[in-house]
Amino acid sequence: MLGIATAYLYGMATHMRRFYGLLLIACMPMFMACAQPSGAEPWQPHQLMPPAQLAANIQSGKQVPLIISIGPGAIIKGSVDIGPGGDPSNIAKLKTLLQQQDKSKPVVIYCGCCPFRNCPNIRPAFALLNSMGFTKHQLLNLSTNIKVDWIDKGFPVQ
Repeated sequence: MLGIATAYLYGMATHMRRFYGLLLIACMPMFMACAQPSGAEPWQPHQLMPPAQLAANIQSGKQVPLIISIGPGAIIKGSVDIGPGGDPSNIAKLKTLLQQQDKSKPVVIYCGCCPFRNCPNIRPAFALLNSMGFTKHQLLNLSTNIKVDWIDKGFPVQ
């Protein structure tokens, strides 16, 4: 009797391993989707402006775009402070400002509160520029933060 029970349990264990193995294979696409970023960024790589380029434009006074801070403060010389872009009321203020601008005017937005991957402010603001039909808008490439990527390099501040 013990031999029959052992054989039965061994057979069940084999079936269970197969079942869970197939279940894992069937669910793999779902697990992979969860590991991927939630979506593409609203900007293209060519829309990232190097900080040195904006600093040179400000210092020369030539080709200076409308510079908008969508972070905690307008630190860059000549920038307009809208407030953190993660706040819908600040996105409304940004929209009001942008409605007064020519859609072909160069616009650069920046935050600099934290690394891009964590920033709650840049995506809503850049998405607004896209949806409003601006054609020469860029995001200042402050990939670490405003201190490291702008202030510590001696670029112009207010």
